[in-house]
Amino acid sequence: MLERIRAEVERIRREWEEAKGTVRSPEELERLRVRFLGRKGEVTVLFQFLKEVPGEQRAEAGRLINALKEGIQGELSRIRDELEATLREERLRREAFDLTLPGRWRPLGKLHPLTQVRLEIERIFMEMGFDVATGPEVETDYYNFEALNIPEDHPARDEWDSFYIDDTHLLRTHTSPVQIRVMKSRKPPVRIICPGRCYRRDTPDATHFPVFHQVELLWVERGLTMAHLKWIIEEFVRQFFGPGYEMRFSADYFPFTEPSAQVHIRRKGGPWLEIMGAGMVDPAVFEEVGYDPEEVTGFAFGLGIERMAMLKYGIDDIRLFFQNDLRFLEQF
Repeated sequence: MLERIRAEVERIRREWEEAKGTVRSPEELERLRVRFLGRKGEVTVLFQFLKEVPGEQRAEAGRLINALKEGIQGELSRIRDELEATLREERLRREAFDLTLPGRWRPLGKLHPLTQVRLEIERIFMEMGFDVATGPEVETDYYNFEALNIPEDHPARDEWDSFYIDDTHLLRTHTSPVQIRVMKSRKPPVRIICPGRCYRRDTPDATHFPVFHQVELLWVERGLTMAHLKWIIEEFVRQFFGPGYEMRFSADYFPFTEPSAQVHIRRKGGPWLEIMGAGMVDPAVFEEVGYDPEEVTGFAFGLGIERMAMLKYGIDDIRLFFQNDLRFLEQF
Protein backbone atom coordinates (compact mmCIF):
# COMPACT_ATOMS: atom_id res chain seq x y z
CA MET A 1 0.00 0.00 0.00
CA LEU A 2 2.94 2.32 0.69
CA GLU A 3 4.21 1.81 -2.85
CA ARG A 4 0.80 2.70 -4.27
CA ILE A 5 0.75 5.95 -2.26
CA ARG A 6 4.31 6.71 -3.37
CA ALA A 7 3.25 6.24 -7.00
CA GLU A 8 0.18 8.45 -6.54
CA VAL A 9 2.30 11.19 -4.95
CA GLU A 10 4.68 11.15 -7.95
CA ARG A 11 1.76 11.22 -10.40
CA ILE A 12 0.12 14.17 -8.67
CA ARG A 13 3.46 16.00 -8.49
CA ARG A 14 3.99 15.56 -12.25
CA GLU A 15 0.48 16.78 -13.00
CA TRP A 16 1.00 19.77 -10.70
CA GLU A 17 4.28 20.71 -12.38
CA GLU A 18 2.58 20.56 -15.76
CA ALA A 19 -0.55 22.46 -14.70
CA LYS A 20 1.10 25.30 -12.78
CA GLY A 21 2.85 26.56 -15.91
CA THR A 22 -0.48 27.31 -17.57
CA VAL A 23 -1.80 29.71 -14.89
CA ARG A 24 -2.29 33.27 -16.20
CA SER A 25 -4.89 34.75 -13.86
CA PRO A 26 -6.08 34.62 -10.23
CA GLU A 27 -9.20 32.76 -11.40
CA GLU A 28 -7.13 29.99 -13.05
CA LEU A 29 -4.97 29.76 -9.94
CA GLU A 30 -8.03 29.29 -7.75
CA ARG A 31 -9.33 26.50 -10.00
CA LEU A 32 -5.93 24.81 -9.72
CA ARG A 33 -5.98 25.05 -5.93
CA VAL A 34 -9.42 23.47 -5.78
CA ARG A 35 -8.26 20.65 -8.12
CA PHE A 36 -5.33 19.67 -5.92
CA LEU A 37 -6.08 20.96 -2.41
CA GLY A 38 -9.84 21.41 -2.37
CA ARG A 39 -12.17 19.38 -0.15
CA LYS A 40 -12.32 16.74 -2.88
CA GLY A 41 -8.94 17.55 -4.39
CA GLU A 42 -6.40 14.94 -5.43
CA VAL A 43 -4.05 15.52 -2.48
CA THR A 44 -6.90 15.56 0.00
CA VAL A 45 -8.18 12.20 -1.32
CA LEU A 46 -4.75 10.61 -0.67
CA PHE A 47 -5.17 11.16 3.06
CA GLN A 48 -8.19 8.83 2.98
CA PHE A 49 -5.90 5.92 2.00
CA LEU A 50 -3.78 6.25 5.15
CA LYS A 51 -6.20 4.08 7.14
CA GLU A 52 -5.45 1.20 4.74
CA VAL A 53 -1.65 1.47 5.19
CA PRO A 54 -0.13 -0.94 7.74
CA GLY A 55 0.83 0.70 11.01
CA GLU A 56 4.62 0.47 10.51
CA GLN A 57 4.33 2.22 7.09
CA ARG A 58 1.70 4.80 7.98
CA ALA A 59 4.17 7.43 9.23
CA GLU A 60 6.19 7.31 6.01
CA ALA A 61 3.05 7.50 3.89
CA GLY A 62 1.82 10.52 5.88
CA ARG A 63 5.19 12.21 5.46
CA LEU A 64 5.06 11.76 1.67
CA ILE A 65 1.54 13.15 1.39
CA ASN A 66 2.22 16.13 3.72
CA ALA A 67 5.41 16.99 1.82
CA LEU A 68 3.41 17.03 -1.42
CA LYS A 69 0.69 19.20 0.16
CA GLU A 70 3.15 21.70 1.66
CA GLY A 71 5.07 21.92 -1.61
CA ILE A 72 1.92 22.69 -3.59
CA GLN A 73 0.78 25.24 -0.97
CA GLY A 74 4.14 27.01 -1.12
CA GLU A 75 4.08 27.19 -4.91
CA LEU A 76 0.48 28.44 -4.85
CA SER A 77 1.54 31.33 -2.61
CA ARG A 78 4.51 32.14 -4.84
CA ILE A 79 2.42 32.09 -8.02
CA ARG A 80 -0.27 34.22 -6.34
CA ASP A 81 2.34 36.84 -5.35
CA GLU A 82 3.79 36.87 -8.87
CA LEU A 83 0.34 37.29 -10.43
CA GLU A 84 -0.53 40.18 -8.08
CA ALA A 85 2.77 41.92 -8.87
CA THR A 86 2.21 41.48 -12.62
CA LEU A 87 -1.36 42.78 -12.46
CA ARG A 88 -0.27 45.74 -10.32
CA GLU A 89 2.44 46.68 -12.83
CA GLU A 90 -0.02 46.43 -15.71
CA ARG A 91 -2.54 48.61 -13.87
CA LEU A 92 0.11 51.22 -13.08
CA ARG A 93 1.19 51.30 -16.73
CA ARG A 94 -2.43 51.62 -17.82
CA GLU A 95 -3.27 54.37 -15.33
CA ALA A 96 0.00 56.29 -15.55
CA PHE A 97 -0.13 59.98 -16.55
CA ASP A 98 1.82 61.02 -19.59
CA LEU A 99 3.03 64.44 -18.53
CA THR A 100 4.22 65.18 -22.07
CA LEU A 101 0.65 65.24 -23.41
CA PRO A 102 -1.09 68.63 -23.71
CA GLY A 103 -3.64 69.37 -21.01
CA ARG A 104 -7.35 68.93 -21.60
CA TRP A 105 -9.32 72.19 -21.65
CA ARG A 106 -12.16 72.13 -19.17
CA PRO A 107 -14.51 75.12 -19.33
CA LEU A 108 -15.01 76.93 -16.04
CA GLY A 109 -17.96 79.12 -15.17
CA LYS A 110 -17.46 82.75 -14.23
CA LEU A 111 -19.48 85.59 -12.80
CA HIS A 112 -21.72 87.62 -15.09
CA PRO A 113 -20.14 91.00 -15.98
CA LEU A 114 -22.91 92.84 -14.10
CA THR A 115 -22.18 90.77 -11.01
CA GLN A 116 -18.47 91.50 -11.36
CA VAL A 117 -19.15 95.23 -11.57
CA ARG A 118 -21.57 95.13 -8.62
CA LEU A 119 -19.03 93.33 -6.46
CA GLU A 120 -16.33 95.82 -7.40
CA ILE A 121 -18.60 98.76 -6.51
CA GLU A 122 -19.50 97.11 -3.20
CA ARG A 123 -15.83 96.51 -2.42
CA ILE A 124 -14.92 100.16 -3.02
CA PHE A 125 -17.62 101.53 -0.73
CA MET A 126 -17.20 98.86 1.93
CA GLU A 127 -13.53 99.80 2.16
CA MET A 128 -14.72 103.37 2.83
CA GLY A 129 -16.78 102.08 5.77
CA PHE A 130 -20.24 101.62 4.24
CA ASP A 131 -22.49 98.64 4.98
CA VAL A 132 -24.49 96.77 2.33
CA ALA A 133 -28.26 96.88 2.84
CA THR A 134 -30.95 95.09 0.84
CA GLY A 135 -34.73 95.14 0.68
CA PRO A 136 -37.72 93.56 -1.11
CA GLU A 137 -38.17 93.92 -4.85
CA VAL A 138 -41.96 93.99 -4.42
CA GLU A 139 -42.54 97.28 -2.58
CA THR A 140 -45.45 99.25 -1.24
CA ASP A 141 -46.41 102.56 -2.78
CA TYR A 142 -45.51 104.20 0.52
CA TYR A 143 -41.84 103.11 0.56
CA ASN A 144 -41.32 103.45 -3.19
CA PHE A 145 -42.87 106.93 -3.52
CA GLU A 146 -44.59 108.65 -0.60
CA ALA A 147 -41.82 108.32 1.98
CA LEU A 148 -39.41 109.71 -0.63
CA ASN A 149 -41.41 112.92 -0.97
CA ILE A 150 -43.26 111.74 -4.09
CA PRO A 151 -46.99 111.85 -3.19
CA GLU A 152 -49.68 110.41 -5.45
CA ASP A 153 -50.28 113.62 -7.40
CA HIS A 154 -46.58 114.51 -7.74
CA PRO A 155 -45.58 115.10 -11.40
CA ALA A 156 -42.27 113.29 -10.81
CA ARG A 157 -44.17 110.00 -10.79
CA ASP A 158 -44.41 110.30 -14.54
CA GLU A 159 -40.65 109.63 -14.66
CA TRP A 160 -41.20 106.18 -13.12
CA ASP A 161 -43.62 104.19 -15.30
CA SER A 162 -44.16 101.38 -12.83
CA PHE A 163 -45.21 97.73 -12.82
CA TYR A 164 -48.10 97.66 -10.34
CA ILE A 165 -49.17 94.35 -8.79
CA ASP A 166 -52.25 95.80 -7.10
CA ASP A 167 -53.40 99.23 -5.86
CA THR A 168 -50.67 99.48 -3.23
CA HIS A 169 -47.87 97.14 -4.36
CA LEU A 170 -45.46 97.38 -7.27
CA LEU A 171 -42.08 96.20 -8.48
CA ARG A 172 -39.70 98.77 -7.07
CA THR A 173 -38.52 101.41 -9.54
CA HIS A 174 -35.31 102.17 -7.64
CA THR A 175 -33.46 100.96 -4.54
CA SER A 176 -34.24 104.14 -2.58
CA PRO A 177 -36.97 102.35 -0.55
CA VAL A 178 -34.16 100.42 1.16
CA GLN A 179 -32.84 103.73 2.49
CA ILE A 180 -36.24 104.54 4.04
CA ARG A 181 -36.49 101.10 5.65
CA VAL A 182 -32.99 101.41 7.12
CA MET A 183 -33.55 104.93 8.48
CA LYS A 184 -36.82 103.85 10.09
CA SER A 185 -35.03 100.98 11.83
CA ARG A 186 -31.95 102.75 13.21
CA LYS A 187 -30.69 106.08 14.48
CA PRO A 188 -27.93 108.14 12.86
CA PRO A 189 -25.20 107.80 11.87
CA VAL A 190 -26.17 105.74 8.82
CA ARG A 191 -23.63 104.71 6.18
CA ILE A 192 -25.07 102.24 3.67
CA ILE A 193 -25.10 101.25 0.02
CA CYS A 194 -28.17 99.57 -1.45
CA PRO A 195 -27.51 97.33 -4.49
CA GLY A 196 -30.38 95.59 -6.20
CA ARG A 197 -32.62 94.93 -9.17
CA CYS A 198 -35.22 97.49 -10.28
CA TYR A 199 -38.09 97.57 -12.79
CA ARG A 200 -39.63 100.23 -15.04
CA ARG A 201 -41.86 100.18 -18.11
CA ASP A 202 -39.08 100.99 -20.56
CA THR A 203 -39.07 99.84 -24.17
CA PRO A 204 -35.84 97.89 -24.71
CA ASP A 205 -33.30 99.73 -26.80
CA ALA A 206 -29.54 100.32 -26.69
CA THR A 207 -29.72 102.29 -23.42
CA HIS A 208 -32.97 101.12 -21.76
CA PHE A 209 -34.27 97.82 -20.42
CA PRO A 210 -37.31 97.08 -18.22
CA VAL A 211 -35.06 95.29 -15.71
CA PHE A 212 -31.90 97.01 -14.52
CA HIS A 213 -29.61 97.17 -11.49
CA GLN A 214 -28.81 100.07 -9.20
CA VAL A 215 -26.47 100.87 -6.34
CA GLU A 216 -27.57 103.74 -4.11
CA LEU A 217 -25.54 105.29 -1.30
CA LEU A 218 -26.78 107.05 1.81
CA TRP A 219 -24.73 108.78 4.49
CA VAL A 220 -26.55 110.53 7.35
CA GLU A 221 -24.64 112.19 10.16
CA ARG A 222 -24.21 115.50 11.89
CA GLY A 223 -22.37 118.14 9.82
CA LEU A 224 -22.27 116.52 6.35
CA THR A 225 -22.11 118.87 3.35
CA MET A 226 -21.90 118.75 -0.44
CA ALA A 227 -18.11 118.76 -0.03
CA HIS A 228 -18.27 115.31 1.60
CA LEU A 229 -20.51 114.10 -1.22
CA LYS A 230 -18.10 115.40 -3.83
CA TRP A 231 -15.12 113.72 -2.16
CA ILE A 232 -16.88 110.35 -1.92
CA ILE A 233 -17.81 110.43 -5.62
CA GLU A 234 -14.32 111.56 -6.68
CA GLU A 235 -12.75 108.72 -4.71
CA PHE A 236 -15.18 106.21 -6.25
CA VAL A 237 -14.46 107.44 -9.80
CA ARG A 238 -10.71 107.23 -9.18
CA GLN A 239 -10.89 103.65 -7.93
CA PHE A 240 -13.46 102.36 -10.40
CA PHE A 241 -12.30 103.99 -13.64
CA GLY A 242 -8.67 104.66 -12.80
CA PRO A 243 -6.63 107.86 -13.06
CA GLY A 244 -7.03 110.51 -15.75
CA TYR A 245 -10.74 111.34 -15.32
CA GLU A 246 -12.34 114.72 -14.70
CA MET A 247 -15.66 115.18 -12.90
CA ARG A 248 -18.28 117.92 -12.79
CA PHE A 249 -21.65 118.57 -11.11
CA SER A 250 -24.63 120.14 -12.88
CA ALA A 251 -27.87 121.24 -11.21
CA ASP A 252 -30.84 118.90 -11.42
CA TYR A 253 -34.05 118.06 -9.57
CA PHE A 254 -35.02 114.95 -7.58
CA PRO A 255 -37.97 114.93 -5.16
CA PHE A 256 -35.94 113.33 -2.37
CA THR A 257 -32.80 115.52 -2.49
CA GLU A 258 -32.28 119.27 -2.21
CA PRO A 259 -30.04 120.53 -3.70
CA SER A 260 -29.74 117.88 -6.43
CA ALA A 261 -27.13 117.35 -9.10
CA GLN A 262 -26.13 115.21 -12.02
CA VAL A 263 -22.54 113.93 -12.00
CA HIS A 264 -20.56 113.78 -15.25
CA ILE A 265 -17.11 112.39 -15.95
CA ARG A 266 -14.76 112.43 -18.90
CA ARG A 267 -11.23 111.56 -19.81
CA LYS A 268 -9.32 114.77 -20.28
CA GLY A 269 -10.35 116.24 -23.61
CA GLY A 270 -13.12 113.68 -24.18
CA PRO A 271 -16.92 114.07 -24.10
CA TRP A 272 -18.77 114.44 -20.79
CA LEU A 273 -20.77 111.35 -19.74
CA GLU A 274 -23.49 111.34 -17.07
CA ILE A 275 -22.93 108.58 -14.48
CA MET A 276 -25.30 109.28 -11.56
CA GLY A 277 -27.75 111.55 -9.81
CA ALA A 278 -26.88 112.88 -6.35
CA GLY A 279 -27.80 115.43 -3.73
CA MET A 280 -28.39 116.31 -0.09
CA VAL A 281 -31.31 114.42 1.48
CA ASP A 282 -34.45 116.57 1.52
CA PRO A 283 -35.53 117.58 5.08
CA ALA A 284 -39.03 116.25 4.31
CA VAL A 285 -37.57 112.76 3.95
CA PHE A 286 -35.82 113.07 7.32
CA GLU A 287 -39.05 114.17 8.97
CA GLU A 288 -40.86 111.18 7.47
CA VAL A 289 -38.43 108.70 9.03
CA GLY A 290 -38.26 110.50 12.37
CA TYR A 291 -34.90 112.26 11.99
CA ASP A 292 -34.49 115.89 13.03
CA PRO A 293 -33.23 117.84 9.98
CA GLU A 294 -31.91 120.50 12.35
CA GLU A 295 -29.64 117.91 13.97
CA VAL A 296 -28.39 115.80 11.06
CA THR A 297 -27.73 116.19 7.38
CA GLY A 298 -27.04 113.59 4.76
CA PHE A 299 -26.52 112.90 1.10
CA ALA A 300 -27.41 110.17 -1.33
CA PHE A 301 -26.66 109.19 -4.88
CA GLY A 302 -27.69 106.42 -7.21
CA LEU A 303 -25.91 104.85 -10.17
CA GLY A 304 -26.88 102.19 -12.67
CA ILE A 305 -24.67 99.09 -12.70
CA GLU A 306 -25.35 98.54 -16.40
CA ARG A 307 -24.33 102.13 -17.10
CA MET A 308 -21.10 101.72 -15.16
CA ALA A 309 -20.29 98.43 -16.90
CA MET A 310 -20.96 99.97 -20.33
CA LEU A 311 -18.62 102.89 -19.59
CA LYS A 312 -15.94 100.67 -18.05
CA TYR A 313 -15.85 98.12 -20.87
CA GLY A 314 -16.89 100.25 -23.85
CA ILE A 315 -20.21 98.45 -24.44
CA ASP A 316 -22.73 100.36 -26.55
CA ASP A 317 -25.89 98.21 -26.13
CA ILE A 318 -27.41 97.36 -22.73
CA ARG A 319 -29.35 94.44 -24.23
CA LEU A 320 -26.13 92.43 -24.55
CA PHE A 321 -26.15 91.91 -20.78
CA PHE A 322 -29.47 90.03 -20.93
CA GLN A 323 -29.15 87.89 -24.09
CA ASN A 324 -27.02 85.11 -22.51
CA ASP A 325 -24.72 85.03 -25.52
CA LEU A 326 -21.60 83.15 -24.41
CA ARG A 327 -19.53 84.85 -27.10
CA PHE A 328 -20.19 88.12 -25.27
CA LEU A 329 -20.10 86.86 -21.68
CA GLU A 330 -16.83 84.92 -22.06
CA GLN A 331 -14.95 88.16 -22.71
CA PHE A 332 -15.20 89.16 -19.04
